Amino acid sequence: MYSSEEIAVAGMSAGRSALRMGPAELVQAAAMARRFYLEGKSKIQIAEEFGVSRFKVARVLETALERDLVRIEIRVPAELDAERSDALRARYGLRHAVVVESPAEDDESPDPENLGEVAADLLGELVNEGDVLGLAWGRSTIHMAAALDRLPPCTVVQLTGVYDAGTAERGSVEAVRRAAQVSGGEAHPIYAPMLLPDPATAAALRSQTGIARAFEYFDKVTVACVSIGSWEPGISTVHDMLSEEERAHYASLGVAAEMSAHLFDAEGRRVGRDLGERCITVEADRLRRIPEVVAIAGGQRKAAAIGAVLRSGLVTSLVTDRSAADYLLGEFSPGPHPALDRTDPDTGPDGR
Repeated sequence: MYSSEEIAVAGMSAGRSALRMGPAELVQAAAMARRFYLEGKSKIQIAEEFGVSRFKVARVLETALERDLVRIEIRVPAELDAERSDALRARYGLRHAVVVESPAEDDESPDPENLGEVAADLLGELVNEGDVLGLAWGRSTIHMAAALDRLPPCTVVQLTGVYDAGTAERGSVEAVRRAAQVSGGEAHPIYAPMLLPDPATAAALRSQTGIARAFEYFDKVTVACVSIGSWEPGISTVHDMLSEEERAHYASLGVAAEMSAHLFDAEGRRVGRDLGERCITVEADRLRRIPEVVAIAGGQRKAAAIGAVLRSGLVTSLVTDRSAADYLLGEFSPGPHPALDRTDPDTGPDGR
């Protein structure tokens, strides 16, 4: 009942206020508290054992807390920040928010590797047998896949092409294979670049048998894992793949963040939608229909981009670090609640 909490039940050495209770009361209260907090017995069961009413049991337990006879300590691993996690979840209406300690040596590094380790544990909780797990390209998702050590039997599908087809074995293709190996399920990788020179080439690739088979699973995905990039060199995959002229063009549209080759302005509105026509990636409307979309992103350099993507409503859960969390908790307007409202918040011009 209280498996995540450490319960300390005091006896005759309780605090001063508890000394006002007589010895018989102290012994009985300690026994009842032990039954309730440590053994998981109900108040009715305790009442039957001690021959009193359940209302008296409730009063005794309440008094034990008030008089410091019972102390409850909630402990989580040192690398997890429970307070920030809960505050972030509530502020942005997320289903799950997990904040981990930022690397002490370099708070400027995007996506610390420990994010992937924590995300791997989170997926172990979220994925159920028979689910379809979708993995988008990203350094953080690759770190996550490498850290996986448990997954129930599930199908794993790649949601985006790769950054560089020449590095597929070390990137998202390998991440999909790794996750499928851990789960014992089928793997559906995509052997194609994320960004193509023109829409016609992208359309031709989408129709190829292997890629088309992976796309058929997109509507079946129940849990997705994605990365977030800010619009600057080394922090956004798409930014690095574009020419200087193209970067300037999309920057003029106000792009502040990128996720799975979809671009967003600071308010979470999608911009530059024409870029998607050249990309091998899961469409935004399909992402929005996925019940659980977990984003893994952290670091001060990504903080504003994370906020922009959270406002889009496409993400339901987040694994991040303290430096990004502090920025997000200091922002004035969190935007829509993605976990509660999956409707499309896009308004105005489409940013073409």
